[in-house]
Amino acid sequence: MTTYVITVPGTFTSGVDDAARQRLGRALRPADPHGTRMGSAEDLDALTVNDDNTFALRLTVDADTNADAEREARRLADAALREAGLDADDVPLGPAVITGIDSEIA
Repeated sequence: MTTYVITVPGTFTSGVDDAARQRLGRALRPADPHGTRMGSAEDLDALTVNDDNTFALRLTVDADTNADAEREARRLADAALREAGLDADDVPLGPAVITGIDSEIA
């Protein structure tokens, strides 16, 4: 099993208030990349929101394959958005992309 850091981009098409950002941040906490060597070294935040309401979710996922990691990251992102009370129609997500692999294997 390998630990991946996956980035899932998206857009808040209807904007997002501070309370929703806080709820989303709490919902993402279990998958926060700060728990990996990469996340600590790179200071990766689980949620980054840009001025134009685009955002990036950076999630830690344990999986056997790249494809499994990307699927799990999408599942986690969708679940966190729902938990934060955000409607999937107002928050389209882009494709999940592997941005790091944290493995003991050299």
